[in-house]
Amino acid sequence: MAYNLTVSPDFAPDHISGWYFFNTWLQRQLEVGVHLELYDCFEQQRKDIRSDKVDMIYANPYDASMLVRELGFKAVARPKARPDETVIAVHADSPYNTVEELPEGITVATTDDPDVHTMGMIMLEPADLDKSNITTKEVDSYVVVAKNLLNENAQVGFFLKDGFDELSDLIKRQMKVLVSSQISVVHHVLLVGPKMQEFIPTLQERLFSMHQDEKGQGVLSSMDLDQWEPMTEEETEFMIDLIDTLVLE
Repeated sequence: MAYNLTVSPDFAPDHISGWYFFNTWLQRQLEVGVHLELYDCFEQQRKDIRSDKVDMIYANPYDASMLVRELGFKAVARPKARPDETVIAVHADSPYNTVEELPEGITVATTDDPDVHTMGMIMLEPADLDKSNITTKEVDSYVVVAKNLLNENAQVGFFLKDGFDELSDLIKRQMKVLVSSQISVVHHVLLVGPKMQEFIPTLQERLFSMHQDEKGQGVLSSMDLDQWEPMTEEETEFMIDLIDTLVLE
């Protein structure tokens, strides 16, 4: 029986090959067939998740709630020292130097990455900004968010911090960061669905020692990760509760 692995669409395109390397590594460790399916958007991925077409996923924190509480997925691991943080940036020549200075009527460039967008909107609250008094421009990637700032088609951009950091130095020099979140307990997480949960003990054993092996280290490097670490059920539930609270605010 072949299983299906997928990755949250907010991962950096530069690391597509890394996930294919990981998929090959995974099949060798578990001695089963695993197909990697990558998606351009969250909507189609969520549709296939609900249609029972996904057995393992490197999920963003926002989707973890649906996967764990509705569909019975279990957390296996998270990347070590890689919390999901949100950056709010503007053009380097922008007259605004703090979030509090941002006026009503601005255009915000954002992606369909739900946890980053949610956190970005919360971080705009000190300026008394919300969806009623700004224009939101949804684009496909953080590179396009940056282009909108540089072309002055938007005054503000929301970025996943990792996505911002991976932009070229040339692009970053043309922007300035107003604020970066510091939550530290929100992470992407590797989740396993009901059909693959028999593999969890083996999977965790291999994942947590992956960085100690030369080939495993190479795969991790191609994914821009250092190593995997455990994520307990309690930590997963705490993260989901926190995200749910932020979404409801």
